[in-house]
Amino acid sequence: MTKNMNTLTLQKMRYLVAVAEIGSVTGAAKALFVSQPSLTKTIREVEDELGFLLYKRTARGITTTHKGEEFLAYARQVLEQAELLQGKFLQKQSGKRLFAISSQHYSFAVRAFADLIREHEDDLYDFSFRETETYGIIEDVAEMRSALGILYLNDFNEDVLRKIFRERDCVFTEIIEAKPHVFLSRNHPLADRPYVRLKDLHAYPYLFYDQGSHNSFFCSEEMFSTEEHGRKVRVSDRATLFNLLVGIKGYTVCSGVHDFELTNPKIVAIPLKHKGTMRIGYITHRNRNLGPLSLSFIEALKRYAHCGE
Repeated sequence: MTKNMNTLTLQKMRYLVAVAEIGSVTGAAKALFVSQPSLTKTIREVEDELGFLLYKRTARGITTTHKGEEFLAYARQVLEQAELLQGKFLQKQSGKRLFAISSQHYSFAVRAFADLIREHEDDLYDFSFRETETYGIIEDVAEMRSALGILYLNDFNEDVLRKIFRERDCVFTEIIEAKPHVFLSRNHPLADRPYVRLKDLHAYPYLFYDQGSHNSFFCSEEMFSTEEHGRKVRVSDRATLFNLLVGIKGYTVCSGVHDFELTNPKIVAIPLKHKGTMRIGYITHRNRNLGPLSLSFIEALKRYAHCGE
């Protein structure tokens, strides 16, 4: 930063974050109930003070520059901490509790999130739970859009993902080590077995979560992603995956950590006879302190992760 930032108020930071999230100055102005010329002027003033551009202007709208992403990541953290201060010490009832996490598709994480919501049912809040691709989880935490990111490491992906974590200032903390299982329909021919091997599954469709533009084996949400599969079905959400498991007698590889209260009752988890484990945990930003909401969620996460073994 080349100049002093005496005029960078919390209000301006809220404006700047809104512009980045909406991707349009016009759209952000409408959402913020301010005029577009006023918002444009605010952006230019801040950019002049910073000495670099926050956004790239295109015909389709705006995108955030690399320096802009870094700046807005810290702005989000400042806004979150300001909300905590107002709620705790200034007793501002109008202030909302803000919290966001990003996660791979784990039902026990959803249950922990539900506990957090119930814990604050008398408060005003703006909570976000985003089930998304592995690389998107890392980006959300790196840019401080999410306080936590829930994913797994194993012997295959660990070196690559830890390298990305270091480059994006993320730190991984393990919660539990789980053995691989497969999800099957209760009427699947293999559903009554005490365990299955990969070779037993070759005749059936393999379902897995799409990883978007980073659809590499290292970002796969399923173990043994490099195995040859004659029939593959890529999906993006848990409900579709469960429905297809039932409808086409397919299978997917998962952890042994699941919450049967939130899992389709027509689905069973069968141990997979194969070497390897999934070390499930969460990532945080190296420069971000965990607030009370994060700590409360982590405790619930640990509780349900171990209950679901």
